[in-house]
Order: sequence, then structure tokens, then C-alpha cells
Amino acid sequence: MVVAYFLLPLDQLGPQRPLLSWVLFALLLTVVAVLLLRQIRHVLLDRPESRPGVVISLLIVLSVHVFSATYYALAKQPGEFNGLHTRVDALYFTVVTLATVGYGDITPRGQAARVVTVLQITYSFVFLTAAATALTTRMRDRVVGRTDRGRRH
Repeated sequence: MVVAYFLLPLDQLGPQRPLLSWVLFALLLTVVAVLLLRQIRHVLLDRPESRPGVVISLLIVLSVHVFSATYYALAKQPGEFNGLHTRVDALYFTVVTLATVGYGDITPRGQAARVVTVLQITYSFVFLTAAATALTTRMRDRVVGRTDRGRRH
């Protein structure tokens, strides 16, 4: 996924194709959110055939890359960001925002950049937190189940 992020033709997005850029962003975020919700449902229903550890982890990484690509494309518009020039900068800003660290070396200045940043924070609180909670609950239940079985034998 990381390799794809650095190889995708992201320079074709941004101010040259704003409609395509926004549609792709919305579509990808929606698809990731739906897939996350599906995995959460599988955990809540305790479907033994599901692999939420792998799928949820991959979807979280995918969502980070969707936001990174969006920030990179937005940064091509003058006035949207201070300090964001490369794909690495965009990935760094996404992770710093996700971690709520906020170093301040890259700042969203334009309205579109601020809207996407608010969306990332909201998306993280709603979808990524729910997915991580479901995953840790499942893992805890499995460990407790194994411990209980071990005590009975």
C-alpha cells in the first residue's frame, strides 16, 4: 500500500481536476468506512470465519493513505498548506493529525485544507476508533476464552 501511494499519479489530481479529486476522495472514504463497519459488525456478531485483525489494520492504513493523497493534491493549490510539499510531508501530516500530536510545522491554511483536516479528525474518532475498539474487544475475548479453556483442562 505504501509503495502504491508513492507510485500513484497523484500529480494528475488537485487544482487541475478538482471535481475528479473530490469525487475520488469521497468515494474512497465511503468505501473504507463501509468496509470498516462491515468488519465491526462481524466482530459484534462474533463471526469466527472473519479475519478482522488483518482487514481492519489494512483499512486503517488505507484510510491514512487516502487522507495523505488528498492533502498532497490539495497542497498543489496555492494557499492551502504551509510546509506541505512532498508525499512524505502529506503522510507525516496525516499521521501527526491522526495521533493528535499537532507539531505545527505543517498547517492547513485554506478552507478546503481545513475542511479535509476536520473530516480526518471526525473520521478517525468515528470509524477508526470504533474499528480499533472492536478489534481489541475481539482479541481480548479470544485471549480470555483460551485462558478459560486452559484452566478447565
